[in-house]
Amino acid sequence: MSTEPEPRLIDPDRAAAASAGLGDRAVIDEWARRFSAVADPSRLALLVSIHYAREISVTDLAAVTGMTDTAVSQALRLLRAHGLVAARRAGRVVRYRLADEDVHELIHRVRPHPARTGEAG
Repeated sequence: MSTEPEPRLIDPDRAAAASAGLGDRAVIDEWARRFSAVADPSRLALLVSIHYAREISVTDLAAVTGMTDTAVSQALRLLRAHGLVAARRAGRVVRYRLADEDVHELIHRVRPHPARTGEAG
């Protein structure tokens, strides 16, 4: 039976703080999955567009982002599977909205409201 030697630490207090901050690895794994969904520029553009529209249809998202309806629908399926967007049907039209408050806050970091940056629109 072999035992692993204790890891040598240069600063045990900082290592303990880092370990405590790391916390549950399942949370890290979940955020990694979320970041992978958001890492694609097209999906990020969709999230930013949804954020500013509050609710928007696939057709309108396609027009705004320059994507096809099919590409938007596929991206929204993935974003929905990750719990980042939710859909609401109004008659024949399905509108999408952000479903995750953390992503809402992240978008404010990525793309602040135009009124705050002096941009028009």
